[in-house]
Amino acid sequence: MSERVPAPGDLALIEALVNTLDIETGTDELDTAAGRAPFGLTESEAPAARELRESLRATLLAHAGHPAHRETTPLGELLSRAPLLIAIDPTDGTASLEPAAEAPLLSRVASAIAQSLVTGTWLRLKACEAPTCHWAYYDRSPAGRGRWCSMAVCGARAKMRRYRAK
Repeated sequence: MSERVPAPGDLALIEALVNTLDIETGTDELDTAAGRAPFGLTESEAPAARELRESLRATLLAHAGHPAHRETTPLGELLSRAPLLIAIDPTDGTASLEPAAEAPLLSRVASAIAQSLVTGTWLRLKACEAPTCHWAYYDRSPAGRGRWCSMAVCGARAKMRRYRAK
């Protein structure tokens, strides 16, 4: 929707997945092979990816203080099925969580969330409050109180609606 700088690190994967659905137009990139390719998905894996996407969107709406857009499977329930491996670097002994091959997208998302919890960036990934948008964005505002994916589009629309209502 808007031309924003992608979320940092592995959060860009989550942002990209959530943004595969344009709510305003109804266009779902997961309907096409080209739209599934960046996530390594087959057509048969698309329904599970959609379920994950909408659970992520509900969580990102909560990060921004907005109610869920619809009933979804709780994200924690989905992530409990994500196999992760602890990888230890033999040269310096550092550890990291790595996605397992059995559920690649789910494990990559779980790994990205775990990493963002360590770096403190998880709560900055949000979904736009506009009901016709709910686009995922990384809130780079100093206070972390961003409400819209774009001030120029969704923010301007909301402000104009409030102005007209007066």
